Amino acid sequence: MKTIRFLLQKEFIQILRNRTMLPLIILMPFIQLIILVNAATFDMKNIDIYVVDQDLSSTSRGLVDKFEASPFYHLEGRSFNVEDGREDLLTNEAEMILNIPEGFERDLRRKNQASLQLLINAINGNAAGLIQAYSNHIISGYNQHIAVEWTQGVAAQKQQPLEVVYSYWYNPEMNYKIYMVPGILVILVTIISLFLTAMNIVREKEMGTIEQINVTPIKKYQFIIGKLLPFLIIALFELAFGLLLGRLIFDVPIVGSLWVLFGVTVVYLLVILGFGLFLSEISDSQQQVMFVTFFFMLVFILMSGIFTPTESMPDWANKVNVINPIAYLMRIIRMILLKGSGFADIWQEFYSLLIYAFLSLGLAVWRYRKTA
Repeated sequence: MKTIRFLLQKEFIQILRNRTMLPLIILMPFIQLIILVNAATFDMKNIDIYVVDQDLSSTSRGLVDKFEASPFYHLEGRSFNVEDGREDLLTNEAEMILNIPEGFERDLRRKNQASLQLLINAINGNAAGLIQAYSNHIISGYNQHIAVEWTQGVAAQKQQPLEVVYSYWYNPEMNYKIYMVPGILVILVTIISLFLTAMNIVREKEMGTIEQINVTPIKKYQFIIGKLLPFLIIALFELAFGLLLGRLIFDVPIVGSLWVLFGVTVVYLLVILGFGLFLSEISDSQQQVMFVTFFFMLVFILMSGIFTPTESMPDWANKVNVINPIAYLMRIIRMILLKGSGFADIWQEFYSLLIYAFLSLGLAVWRYRKTA
């Protein structure tokens, strides 16, 4: 224990003396949470719409007013020619064209139906789907409104539109930031632990201090513990700091047990730290280990479910995702924080990470060669 204590003391002294590492540890959580959580959202709050009203009736003007009153839409321009709107669509000045044909109100009164045209910029398929859903909701609501307004007397009394009251569990206000904060925290903890661990031994190789350690009577397990434990402590601190910021700034609920969350995170960090140590041992320079680490991080993050559920991925991607540790913690942290899930609900993911930790640490210990 005395030897491990001295090794830990050495590692923390090196960390405190490193002027580039301290800002990374302290500033990264704040920057990631403040900027990324606000930027990484699928909510559409400022949709530029171009209106082509060829009917110029009170009904068509009422529909346009409904779009203007919505907080999601911004009126970009008006015209009587749909080609003018297409120009704005091609130059990205408008994201949707609302084309109301001539005779819109007449067809509604005579035939009880009329046609509308929505031209949506679908380069971004997710955004186009949301714009269509928002637009259909407004059109459907306006259609119901005028149907009740135009129906008179007994018919109006008989018509009782069905009212649907929605209840959203775990995120009643549909706040996308509540969904994103736990995901950003997982990325934060992973980047801190993986990059710092992967750079550690390589930096000692380049400085020549690894040879000085190798000629000492330090045992292999003592060296591994001394290298991993400081970054485990730092990563747990980052998680606690990120949870505090998420609670204070974004009002993220913490429904489940923090003890369960930190316990699972410790096992997850053993996976990441072992993997980072292994990459550090097989690399000869900091540039090499950065490229290798970036490759694995990019693949793991994009397949982790940070933005979209992993269940929507193809079957082959879900099979490959079995070896993605980030996907496990991404699912666990959202279940604990937002749903209040306990260990009984996450035991499969926990034991998968535990097996992964044994393999990762075993590979790192096996690859380390202590030569005199």
